[in-house]
Amino acid sequence: MWLAGAGTRGGQAIGATDDLGFSAVDEPCHVSDLHATILHLMGLDHERLTFFYKGLKERITGTRGNVMMKALA
Repeated sequence: MWLAGAGTRGGQAIGATDDLGFSAVDEPCHVSDLHATILHLMGLDHERLTFFYKGLKERITGTRGNVMMKALA
C-alpha cells in the first residue's frame, strides 16, 4: 500500500512479507489500522466516528484499529 502526502513520512517501508509476498512476516497491519490512520490524517477520530446500524452505534474501524504513528511525519 502506498501513502503519499497529507502528513505521511516519505521514503520508508513499514513491515515485510515472505519471499512470495503472500503473508506479512514483520509488523503486520490490519485494514482497520490503515483506515484509522487515514481518518486520523483527515482530522477525524476513528473511535468517535459512528453510524447507526440495526439499533447499534457501529464504528467504521470496528472493534479494532490503531493509528500507525510510525507512518506519520
